[in-house]
Amino acid sequence: MSREYAEGRIREALKQTKGNPTRARQQVIAWTYEDAKLLHALAQPHLTGIVAHAVGRVIHLQNAETEQEDISAVPEGIDMEPEAFGKEILKALQSGNTPMFGREGSTPPLRRGKASQSHIDALNQIASQSKTKGAD
Repeated sequence: MSREYAEGRIREALKQTKGNPTRARQQVIAWTYEDAKLLHALAQPHLTGIVAHAVGRVIHLQNAETEQEDISAVPEGIDMEPEAFGKEILKALQSGNTPMFGREGSTPPLRRGKASQSHIDALNQIASQSKTKGAD
């Protein structure tokens, strides 16, 4: 019943707006402020998703508040010897096998292997077949 009610009101809005879909949408939205039955009929198929989104949002906000409480007002310092600061970075820069940007896995790039003889034979066969077909 509610789907038919919503479709009837949408037809009415389209009739009032002479088929203009934008104005019909605006009219239906305006009616939903006064007609809870229409609003429910329109939202009912999407209600599970709407509620899931709202619950997820509240959970996210609660987690954010909890994380804010866990953060101390004064940051804690790291115990580090003054002369050790940056030495690891400098060692990495001096190294010959420093990883390139995007290759942080520190693995050297793979080299292409040589083509196998069967691969070469297959390519030669394809090339010879195309020559004979082109000559016809």
